[in-house]
Amino acid sequence: MEIPQGKKIYFSSDNHLGAPTAEESKPREEKFVAWLDHVSEDAAAIFLLGDLFDFWFEYKHVVPKGFVRVLGKLAQLRDRGIPIYFFVGNHDLWMNDYFERELNIPVFHKPKEFVFNNKKFLIGHGDGLGPGDKGYKCMKKVFTNPFAKWLYRWLHPDIGVPLAQYFSVKNKAISGDEDVEFLGEEKEWLVQYCRRKLESTHFDYFVFGHRHLPLNIKLTERSTYINLGDWINYYTYGEFDGKELQLKEW
Repeated sequence: MEIPQGKKIYFSSDNHLGAPTAEESKPREEKFVAWLDHVSEDAAAIFLLGDLFDFWFEYKHVVPKGFVRVLGKLAQLRDRGIPIYFFVGNHDLWMNDYFERELNIPVFHKPKEFVFNNKKFLIGHGDGLGPGDKGYKCMKKVFTNPFAKWLYRWLHPDIGVPLAQYFSVKNKAISGDEDVEFLGEEKEWLVQYCRRKLESTHFDYFVFGHRHLPLNIKLTERSTYINLGDWINYYTYGEFDGKELQLKEW
C-alpha cells in the first residue's frame, strides 16, 4: 500500500471490552469510539490487533450481546471506504466470519506481513510467540481445536457465554501484575521473537499487542519493535505517517 499524501495508518490493541463488567467497560468503549471518529478523518487504514473484546465466541447463529457502539462505528467506517483489518487475540480467538460477513472486515489468526511506503511490517496480536509460555501454548492448542470448539457450542449461550466471561475476567492479562513493568529485553518473549525473525528476514517494524505495556524498542539501526499498550490503563495507539511509526496516547 502506498499511503496517500496527508493520510496515516493507525494501530490499536487490547480494549478488553466487557471487562470487568459491561457497565465498567462502557466508558472505555465510548472513549475508543471517539478515537475511531478522530482517526477516521485521515486514516488510510486501521489495524485492530486483538482482544477488542474480553470474550468473544461465535455460535452458528449467535454472538455475544453488547458492544453496539463500537460495532456500529466500525460498520460506519467501512461503509465510508476506510480499510480495517482485525487480528484475533487470546481473548477473542474464537472469531470466525461474523466480522467478515457483517462488517466487511478481514480477520487474521496469525501474524501477517504488510508493506507501506516501502516499509516492511510484521503485524499480529503477539500471543504464543517467542520462547517460553509453554502452558499458554498448550492451552491455545486446546482452545482452537475444532473438536473442542464443536463441543463448547453444545453449551447453551446463556451458560457458555457467562461461564467464559467469568474465567476471562480472571485472566492475568486484565488483573495481573506482570504487565506493569518492563522485564528487560532478555525476558521479553516478543523481543526475542522479533530478533529471531530478523535473522532470516528484514522488517522495519514489528507491531504487536498482548503485552499491555507500551514499548518502543530499537532492535537494530533499521528495525523497531512496537507494542501498542492497551485501552485499560494507557490508551495508547500507533500512528504511521508513511515515514515513521510512533506511539501516541489518546
